[in-house]
Amino acid sequence: METSTRAAAGDGLGGRILKVNHAGENGAVNIYSGQILMARLTAPSLVPELQEFRAHEEGHREIFRSELERRGVRRCRSYVLCGLGGYVLGLVTGLFGRGAIAATTVGVERVVLAHLKSQMEVLDGRDTQASAAVRAIVNEEQEHHDRSSTHAAASPLWLALLGPVVSMSTEAVIWAGMRL
Repeated sequence: METSTRAAAGDGLGGRILKVNHAGENGAVNIYSGQILMARLTAPSLVPELQEFRAHEEGHREIFRSELERRGVRRCRSYVLCGLGGYVLGLVTGLFGRGAIAATTVGVERVVLAHLKSQMEVLDGRDTQASAAVRAIVNEEQEHHDRSSTHAAASPLWLALLGPVVSMSTEAVIWAGMRL
C-alpha cells in the first residue's frame, strides 16, 4: 500500500514537472555533448565553458532522477527523444561555431528559466520536495543564459535566426512532455 501511495503522490503535478524537467536536463546534457564535439573544430576556446555547463546539467539531471526515484516514479516517456533531439541540435549548432552555440543556449535557457520560475510559484506550498529540486538548479541555468548572452551579443544574426526557433522548439518539447 505504501508503494502505491508514493507512486500516486509522485504522479501529481509535482511528479509530472519533475519528469519533464528530468527529460529536459537529459536534452541539455546532450545539446552540450553535441556542441562540444563540433566546437573542438569550430570554436575550441568555448569547449571548457561548454564542458562546465554540461557538468552542471548532469548534476541537474541527477537531482531530478533522484527525486523521481524517491517517489517511485518512472522517467518521462520523452526522455530518450529529448536526448536524441538535444544531441542533433548540439551537433548542428556546434557546426556553425561560437555565435550559433551561444544563441542556442540563450534560446533554450530563456524558456527554461521562465518555466522554472512558474514551477516554483505553483509548487511552493504544494510539493516542497519538487519545489526544492527546481530551486536547486535555477542559479546555474541563469548563469548559462547570462554567460551565453555575452557571447551571442557578438553574433546578433545567430541570435535573431536561432533564438526564436530554439525557443519555440523548447516550448513544444515541454508542452509535449507534460502530456506524455
